[in-house]
Amino acid sequence: MNQTNDGSERHFSPSFNRLLLFVLILPSITQAIDTSATARTILNKMSQATHALNYDGIFVYRRGGDMDAMRIIHKSNDGKEYARLVSLNGIAREVIRDSDSVTCIFPDDKAVTVQKSQPPKFLPANLPEPIEAIAEFYTFSLAGTDRIAGRPTWIISIDPKDQYRYGYRLWIDRDTNLLLKSELLASNGDALEQILFTQITLPEDIPESLLEPAISGAGYKWYTHGAEVVPARAGNGRWTVTWLPNGFAMSDHALQPMPVSQVPVDHMVFSDGLAIISVFVEEPEEARDTLEGHSQMGALNAFGTLVQGHQVTAVGEVPELTVQKVATSVVQRN
Repeated sequence: MNQTNDGSERHFSPSFNRLLLFVLILPSITQAIDTSATARTILNKMSQATHALNYDGIFVYRRGGDMDAMRIIHKSNDGKEYARLVSLNGIAREVIRDSDSVTCIFPDDKAVTVQKSQPPKFLPANLPEPIEAIAEFYTFSLAGTDRIAGRPTWIISIDPKDQYRYGYRLWIDRDTNLLLKSELLASNGDALEQILFTQITLPEDIPESLLEPAISGAGYKWYTHGAEVVPARAGNGRWTVTWLPNGFAMSDHALQPMPVSQVPVDHMVFSDGLAIISVFVEEPEEARDTLEGHSQMGALNAFGTLVQGHQVTAVGEVPELTVQKVATSVVQRN
């Protein structure tokens, strides 16, 4: 409503009001679209750089009240990747990874485990390519710029569209597209888990000696996980999960032998392309306690329950509600 020159009131039509509103909000809509497109482009470049570049860096990993300093050495050669992860505080632990296997060395237990290679989870950089594959479940935005380890970075926000997933904030090197800092965020914005590089170099070549473990493992007990793999989504397992958040699907299924038990564990893995939920079903041994209810360590939530005399545990870096609903939906096939 407005006034004419003679002082009388002028009433705008509803269609004019709608047009005016559209004109007022159009710049913000355009900006949001441009920001999302830029964020997706940066994330796609980050995924490629993580696998394609050589780098040697030191980062701090904080989960809950625990904090670890670690060194990662990554080499890419003829399309194959090699990595070595070394703890720099506390007990000397190492992880050696190539395209075929992952070797974990635990001096405190005098044990070495060797299993088939899986996507690395010590950095949340294993995003789907292209990132648009998870756009139905997350929104992306460019949240600003910063400096990490002396290098200029973009800040990218990945926000879930429902309450069953966590959000992410990523600091990505503007020159190399490598991930230099990440935070896993609760719904209230608190950082449940954080990874922060304090220094990083990108050598043209990484000698093989830097990828060799400093701990020989001599005299240790070796566990080789030769799991009997059940093809994903084959539907031939003894157990099934009847509820999953929208977008989650089975990505792996195995009858997994465990070092601490003589009874193999039915292990199902579900993912939406970013978040991962593992479901373990086992027949508990008398000497072992069962897990019932919720437990948490940083961003990692677990929920255990008994189903027909079997221990069912759902674990993942997802909210408590999610693992609870997944675990309590497990049933045995007829």
